Amino acid sequence: MIAFLRGVVNAVGTDYVVVDIGPMGVTASCTPATALGLRVGDQVELVTTMIVREDSWTIFGFLDGDERAVFELVQTISGIGPRLALAILATLSPNELRAAVARDDFTTLTKVPGVGRKGAGRLVLELKDRIGPAPHLKPVVGGSGTPVGWQGAVGAGLTSLGWSQREADTAVTAVTPMANEMADPDVPTLLKAALQSLDRS
Repeated sequence: MIAFLRGVVNAVGTDYVVVDIGPMGVTASCTPATALGLRVGDQVELVTTMIVREDSWTIFGFLDGDERAVFELVQTISGIGPRLALAILATLSPNELRAAVARDDFTTLTKVPGVGRKGAGRLVLELKDRIGPAPHLKPVVGGSGTPVGWQGAVGAGLTSLGWSQREADTAVTAVTPMANEMADPDVPTLLKAALQSLDRS
């Protein structure tokens, strides 16, 4: 198993990063917030897990061991594979997931693309005694006050492209009505719309 990747960022997409580790470049799938928070040329270390299938070997990268542990844990639930596990972490931080599970908060859990009420019920039932205690904190937000989720991913993408945090916050506010109309907020679409709103300003 590849436990971590350490090297220079060679390329960044909305849901992956390519890390130059010397003799080769390794692609790691990751959440939009992680990917868009990195820039080409950055030194990076990602903790990783590798999923081996008959037709593919896929490496998933995370900023810390807690994210990886939650990613691996949720896949022990029937019906949840690596892509859905990554979608959960793209929408909720580990602590937000712990809090939602502890509170039987189906509304928060069903914000994850691909998780309906039945899936939320399985998450609550199977994780409550295994995911660890919920933090006695307010909902987790980024250091600037930008919420984790699509807002955090779009904000991180804008700041990684050189916009200031204030501009990023303004653009996130501008595209919020669009996001509210989506059943499952699509980060790449919202990021593009946010960039267009800044170009018009």
